[in-house]
Amino acid sequence: MTVLTVPSPWKIRDRTLTWGSRTYLMGVLNVTPDSFSDGGQFDTVERAVAQARHLVHHGTDILDIGGQSTRPGAGSISRTEEIDRVIPVIEAIRADHDDTLAQAIISVDTTRSSVARAAVKAGADVINDISAGTYDRAMLSTVADLGVPIVLMHVRGTPATMQQCTDYQDLVGEIYEFLQHQIEDAIAVGIKPSKIAIDPGLGFAKTPAQNLELLRQLSRFRDLGRPLLVGPSRKSFIGWILDQPDPQQRVWGTAAACCAAIAGGADILRVHDGAEMHDVCRVADAVWRGKGE
Repeated sequence: MTVLTVPSPWKIRDRTLTWGSRTYLMGVLNVTPDSFSDGGQFDTVERAVAQARHLVHHGTDILDIGGQSTRPGAGSISRTEEIDRVIPVIEAIRADHDDTLAQAIISVDTTRSSVARAAVKAGADVINDISAGTYDRAMLSTVADLGVPIVLMHVRGTPATMQQCTDYQDLVGEIYEFLQHQIEDAIAVGIKPSKIAIDPGLGFAKTPAQNLELLRQLSRFRDLGRPLLVGPSRKSFIGWILDQPDPQQRVWGTAAACCAAIAGGADILRVHDGAEMHDVCRVADAVWRGKGE
């Protein structure tokens, strides 16, 4: 019988994220005009900070700030535009009079090493790279230099092309091999093994049926020995099941997908609806982690 090693905790600011103890929530904060679910809702500093405050006061453990939409079909923006969207929000959060908000753990959702460097300088704590360091070859060495944790996610193609890249011979096996390879590359350039998390990339170059298969087999990724992040929130496969074209009406479906992810061993859930999913996590953790007794 294989005995899985529990990944080392992450110590960030005044908190310790102890993997396996409970499910942690990463709250989505898209400071973009065109994200698939909340594009344009938080694209000013004031609105972004207000949403960040709401999230951290309703159970969110990590704020994930993104300035470049990665929805299917999304085009690319310039490095300068991405920095101009993200950095003022980080700076405003860090300067806020609300201590809970000002000391929140901040992740930045970017594939650019220059944005990662600017974000950490401004006060970010974690880098969340949907390309696992493959879009910008300097990303992994930059993160090693910065000394911060990184989330490595599986994707094929780019957001503009990924939904034409869903032909897998062995879905879980190929994703597993990709993540294993990127973990090795990250360690080779100096990222500490304890600072690497993985994400199988629900919705990124996967069909609805493939997303369901990933959720069913999520526990296989535990063998990689890294904290496991899953991001099912409001995604199109949930809309496909529910016949619900409006992403903001997929909260109940997201809750079910989050339960499945927790049952499969997810450590972090990336979600839009922080308060609602916090309740989901508390109940699911009581069932699968024995935290309600």
